[in-house]
Amino acid sequence: MTAGKEVYDAVVVGAGIQGCFTAYHLAKHRKSVLLLEQFFLPHSRGSSHGQSRIIRRAYIEDFYTQMMEECYKLWAQLEQESETQLQRQTGLLILGKKEDPELKTIQVTLSRHGVDHQCLASEELKQRFPNIRLTRGEVGLLDKTGGVLYADKALRVLQEAIRRLGGIVRDGEKVTEIKPGLPVTVKTISRSYQAKSLIITAGPWTNRLLHPLGIQLPLQTLRINVCYWPEKALGSYSVSHAFPCFLSLDSSDAPHHIYGLPSGEYPGLMKISYHHGNNADPEERDCPAAFSDIQDVQILSRFVRDHLPDLEPEPAIMEHCMYTNSPDGNFILDRHPKYNNIIIGAGFSGHGFKLSPVVGKILYELSMKLTPSYNLTPFRISRFPGLGKAHL
Repeated sequence: MTAGKEVYDAVVVGAGIQGCFTAYHLAKHRKSVLLLEQFFLPHSRGSSHGQSRIIRRAYIEDFYTQMMEECYKLWAQLEQESETQLQRQTGLLILGKKEDPELKTIQVTLSRHGVDHQCLASEELKQRFPNIRLTRGEVGLLDKTGGVLYADKALRVLQEAIRRLGGIVRDGEKVTEIKPGLPVTVKTISRSYQAKSLIITAGPWTNRLLHPLGIQLPLQTLRINVCYWPEKALGSYSVSHAFPCFLSLDSSDAPHHIYGLPSGEYPGLMKISYHHGNNADPEERDCPAAFSDIQDVQILSRFVRDHLPDLEPEPAIMEHCMYTNSPDGNFILDRHPKYNNIIIGAGFSGHGFKLSPVVGKILYELSMKLTPSYNLTPFRISRFPGLGKAHL
């Protein structure tokens, strides 16, 4: 069964936040676009579900801080269009040792871009946030522009906007075959579609779609434990009490970042998670916890016990999410090495949600063969040895 003779300007595969923003930009520029999702919406199988994400301009990499300037504007624009609040400014507090090179670099990057921020010495940090306990001579760097993004609301309003602008969203349609060409043909479990260009934003399923197209990206799919910790006194770590999002830099106790958001999505529970996980096939995401999962939660429990004395050191709720990591933690935003009308957006490495308005814009530009708005050198496939060309 085919969907008539229509040739879309673009088909986008994967309706997570990156695919949704890509389809949104296409529809906004009056392109005929079809957004395909293998699961029925809304779902919690990928990387974009849940109620909250952190938004920030604090980055080591200058190019992400630069991109975030436009992201804030596009998030605000979407809020205005949808008449829906999608973010709340709380500030982002970065905790680390004074001599930590990562902390120093972030501060330099924020200064270079004129981002409103404040350096907090230990004593000042204790006075400002008395319910944070400092254990190892930490200082703070407050990105005052940071805050909370309402993830599930963002997905919903984007999907509504795509439809309102004339785009088509089809869920429950798993892609079974991609035939390169002009046009490219995309077969699903129920139909066949044709398009001038194809954009793949399939998260942890990316390499399954790319394998028949002769390329495998160096992507690692991880299952992340998303943990919620009970407040001993209701509201002590809440937005209403002016508690910020936080990011604790790597230490000997926690080799990866620990991040937290003020309580809100579950009353009386604060979201604190480890910015790392364990290898997992996306189809097996909900299998019972492995020993390595337990180790990650133990790292978090120690952190909560040592730093956040007004929280219980055992999580009340534990959910799962998927990361799709690239080796360097940077995104992949590029054309297929052989088929230049097949565009790939992948490897968002657990920090892509906030940047999705600009990622979607870039993928739209690549699919329409427009000059990209940003230097894409950090995001090229060719940065990985041997992947400049497809192996067919």
